[in-house]
Amino acid sequence: MLEKLKQRARQIKFETFALYLAARDPRTPWYAKLLVAGIVTYAFSPIDLIPDFVPVLGYLDDLIMLPLGITLAIKMVPNSVLAECRTRAQDAI
Repeated sequence: MLEKLKQRARQIKFETFALYLAARDPRTPWYAKLLVAGIVTYAFSPIDLIPDFVPVLGYLDDLIMLPLGITLAIKMVPNSVLAECRTRAQDAI
């Protein structure tokens, strides 16, 4: 189970980086760029909506907010742009 969670965390990190690349692409709509910028900032920011030292709730916001935001952003970015950015992210990682 721990290995499955680690794999999921790597996947989220990969998708976040691909979305970062997509946000910098001129073919991505402005509203998708805005959402992606917010998600990437939240993912890499040390400041959380609910601080991590709060028992259970501290990590719950990360476990819910990030995957939901990433899923929504993936739906907003054009498929061709996202596929290209995933390839670029794979090459970079």
